[in-house]
Amino acid sequence: MSDNGSGYTGSTTGTTWRSGGPAQPPAFDPWRQPELFRGVLTRRVFAFLIDLVVISIPVILAVIFIAVFGLVTLGLGWGLFWLVSPATVIWPILYYGMSLGGPHSATVGMRMMDLQMRTFSGTPSYFVLGCAHAVLFWASVSFLTPLVLIVGLLNGRRQLLHDLVLGTVVINRAAQPRMAQPAGRSY
Repeated sequence: MSDNGSGYTGSTTGTTWRSGGPAQPPAFDPWRQPELFRGVLTRRVFAFLIDLVVISIPVILAVIFIAVFGLVTLGLGWGLFWLVSPATVIWPILYYGMSLGGPHSATVGMRMMDLQMRTFSGTPSYFVLGCAHAVLFWASVSFLTPLVLIVGLLNGRRQLLHDLVLGTVVINRAAQPRMAQPAGRSY
């Protein structure tokens, strides 16, 4: 069989499209590790509410500051209110990007609920993935109503629609098997 440049390098013998290597099994199996997914949806709801408060506090403080600044400057400072609308979009995206892409792979609410976001292969999240996660979540809930969250009840990994699209999974951090640490070198 000749290579026609399509990127498919294997047959049905365990190789995958474009990778040329064997297909990797998912890192988190809901049948072998059910404790990783037990109670995740309920915890995600509470984590979302906590994150909503964390996101709202700087916005509320900024509005109060602009209002007081407007009073002090006899109305001139109120011209800064135009910054509030773009800030209420940019700030949450940066918050999710930095927190999900940070060392904990979790937002403040997720850490309080002992949750962690991982990719489907088990690797930690990164900044762009965290930003995309926030954008897709808000878009799916806005356009498809909150009933889209029912998707989490229909799969073993308790993934929501945006998790499925992005290839992410939210797990119980405490139930995650501890990775073996490589032995340190002694010099």
